[in-house]
Amino acid sequence: MVSYKDLGLVNTREMFAKAIEGGYAIPAFNFNNMEQMQAIISACVEASSPVILQVSSGARKYANQTLLRYMAQGAVEYAKELGKNIPICLHLDHGNSFELCKSCIDMGFSSVMIDGSHLPYEENVALTKQVVEYAHQFDVTVEGELGVLAGVEDEVSAEHHTYTRPEEVVDFVSKTGVDSLAISIGTSHGANKFKPEQCTRNEEGILLPPPLRFDILAEIEKQLPGFPIVLHGSSSVPQEYVKIINTHGGALKDAVGIPEEQLRQAAKSAVCKINIDSDGRLAMTAAVRKVFVENPAEFDPRKYLGPARDELKKLYKHKCENVLGSAGKA
Repeated sequence: MVSYKDLGLVNTREMFAKAIEGGYAIPAFNFNNMEQMQAIISACVEASSPVILQVSSGARKYANQTLLRYMAQGAVEYAKELGKNIPICLHLDHGNSFELCKSCIDMGFSSVMIDGSHLPYEENVALTKQVVEYAHQFDVTVEGELGVLAGVEDEVSAEHHTYTRPEEVVDFVSKTGVDSLAISIGTSHGANKFKPEQCTRNEEGILLPPPLRFDILAEIEKQLPGFPIVLHGSSSVPQEYVKIINTHGGALKDAVGIPEEQLRQAAKSAVCKINIDSDGRLAMTAAVRKVFVENPAEFDPRKYLGPARDELKKLYKHKCENVLGSAGKA
């Protein structure tokens, strides 16, 4: 058993309380490798932002659970070396079983998500409660989910979304004891969040997705005043990255994300954690493709992963400063 406290990590309790009070959201950036982690930490140190390092079940398998533990510890030391001891949380994204959540807690994660949203309501309650009871023994925070997000992310996929029902939230939170709640108000996993027929086009011909259901969010806030709310599937899918990818040999079709102004609006509410994964993948892929096309003889990984890391850092810093409002809050 490894305690996250020995790794220098923090759980989300204090982070979220400050975020709700301050009207901003904590960035939850997914990572799978060293370059992504370096970009996240250096961006958040420069922005002086707290951060949640987020790992899916697939990413954990890819990176190896033991290496991940030391990477998280390394992230804390790297931030100090860069001059700022920012609060860093290591979080399991979309845990799908008690066993996976327990394993992550035992390996030094400071926060876990148990996603029982695909289960019948009472089964979701029972599974979430089981994880909470184990996690809270070690002061690890737990995120639950009500409602289903459409789209694909690693091993999580759903054809259609189901909006969170505000009338269920009080019962769910009181029965499970969760520390935060992921809700469904129209965000979606992946880079292809919406079909073109679901969108409208603005004067420049850019596809605009249907607006988020802020009415549902407002009703949930009324039912659970001051309770930490989480938005998954909140990448904005910057069209400049889509364009770079497609003009350098890629084939991304109809990639549409959540407009950043809607995320800014959400961050000012009880939404205190916003998950961003696809944007990082797009930034990294765009930079790598550009190097391969412009320098086809290049075979040193540092020469294409280095620019990818730089582009990621720029993206993450922008999210902290201009979208989530978390800059200066460390």
